[in-house]
Amino acid sequence: MSSGLNELKAGSKIYFIGIGGISMSGLALLARGYGFEVGGSDMFPSERTEHLAAMGIKIYNDQKAQNIEEFAPDYIVKTAAILPHNPEVAVSQEKGLKIYDRSEFLGLLTESYTNVINISGTHGKTTTTSMTSLMLIDSGKDPTVHLGAELDVFGGTVRLGQNRDLFVSEACEFKRSFLQFRSTTAAITNIDHDHVDCYPTIQDVIDVFAQFLDKLDDKGYVVVTGRDGNTSKALKEAEERRRSQGRSMSSVITCAREGEICVYTGKKADYEAVNIEFIDGLPAFDIVCHGQKLGRAKLRIPGAHNIDNALIAAACAHLNGAEADAIIKALNEFGGADGRYTVKGQYKGCTVVVDYAHHPTAARVTIEAAKNMPHNNILVVFQPLTFNRTKLLFEDYVTSLLPCRKVLFSEIFSDREINTGEISSKDIADEINKRGGDAEFFADKEDLKKRIDELIEPDDIILILGPEDIRHLGDELCPSGEQT
Repeated sequence: MSSGLNELKAGSKIYFIGIGGISMSGLALLARGYGFEVGGSDMFPSERTEHLAAMGIKIYNDQKAQNIEEFAPDYIVKTAAILPHNPEVAVSQEKGLKIYDRSEFLGLLTESYTNVINISGTHGKTTTTSMTSLMLIDSGKDPTVHLGAELDVFGGTVRLGQNRDLFVSEACEFKRSFLQFRSTTAAITNIDHDHVDCYPTIQDVIDVFAQFLDKLDDKGYVVVTGRDGNTSKALKEAEERRRSQGRSMSSVITCAREGEICVYTGKKADYEAVNIEFIDGLPAFDIVCHGQKLGRAKLRIPGAHNIDNALIAAACAHLNGAEADAIIKALNEFGGADGRYTVKGQYKGCTVVVDYAHHPTAARVTIEAAKNMPHNNILVVFQPLTFNRTKLLFEDYVTSLLPCRKVLFSEIFSDREINTGEISSKDIADEINKRGGDAEFFADKEDLKKRIDELIEPDDIILILGPEDIRHLGDELCPSGEQT
């Protein structure tokens, strides 16, 4: 059993390889907050690395053995994207330094807290984790928080609490990372086929979520959405795994919209959203727990899927001591995490929205959310993430984007694969057009921007979906949220 951060010598030096990553930069700040001396490297200077440097963290904008020699770390933390022949990894191995993968280091943090809420799932992790954290903060619980996106309230991706009582974190299944984490409350927002380089089939994804639940404390809580069949399969598989070990299943807490019967239990949910309505495209609903009304939430972020995220967040927070008033207040004030239906501003009379929705399912629900908002037309700008995902989920990409009035594609982005030329965003665009849709492909982003100018009309929504590479376009169209 790990002893958490006690494994590391107090005041020692930790070097993060790939420190500019969204999770790594947050972990570096937490490590500094815990009293460690922190440094790190990244090949791609960014606002995040600049922020880390401003916080007193030593940043190297290259990756070479000399950096390790100069900083002289006691421990190394590296991202999954860093290859074994990386010069900083190689020299660290030669020196016999302890090297942690990012997920292992995050696992140490989870072992260091009394109560740990890990929020997992294919879609909605960041939004749900953000909501949960704000509910607990408004209840005076002072959690430490680790997010996969920036949150204005935190001024970044993390928040450091003053004690080791409560830790709230996203728990990602990529490369089985979340199997490193300890949980006292484990949430699953949904289970979809993703990270296809790790999980060839949906059953592989279900299996790893069952393993994640198997690691949950026996007296802990599992919080799930009631409608998701894959989550129900993972629960039943985890239940069987525990039964074979002579262990009982942790308490399963279900969440659903009014009138839904939960797949796993065959019953009404423990937490329900009732009296649902949409006001100017934004969801409003009562939250009811076992027949008792906690209050009425009026979200500031669109989409029916965010009702589900809000319910799971409410359940996680409520089970860990959040008060009903604080839950409702947090939901009513939550404006979204960065890159999750983020309104960047106005461009030539159009509303510019960016969202991380790179997966076909996420794209579908985000487009539906946009349709509920006041608008003239919706122009979708889309960039898939990773070649393997695009190849395996090709049909899903086509069917999710085919109904759009117009889609402009940028080329697939991947920072962990080599482009073999087998798949391109152009292939999706061509197939959409064959089926009667309207899509265009642009190899050059400047040409894409020119085409946006040609197509838009006042009161349109320009919906930019995909990884950070394409979401930067929103900043270019609306620098600093300016009205242009």
